[in-house]
Amino acid sequence: MEVLIKNLSKDKFEILVNSVQKTIHQVYLSDEVHLDFTNNKISKEELIKFSFEFLLEREPNTSIFSSFELNIISKYFPEYLLSVKKFCNI
Repeated sequence: MEVLIKNLSKDKFEILVNSVQKTIHQVYLSDEVHLDFTNNKISKEELIKFSFEFLLEREPNTSIFSSFELNIISKYFPEYLLSVKKFCNI
């Protein structure tokens, strides 16, 4: 499975998940959330890639919302933020 990220604007990204069934997602990630989650230790693109890999370990790409703000993941998966912090060595 391949995750491709395209930067559409400062806070908006398009993600293509290339799997048995291809899906396209729009993700919003503000500078504030990025700083809060990663302390700027990784780029927005790296955080999005990590986040999609995290989601894909838990559900098929066809179950991931087509458009969402990245911070909503923790509402569905409470362990998400801790996983991000570990990934960033925070």
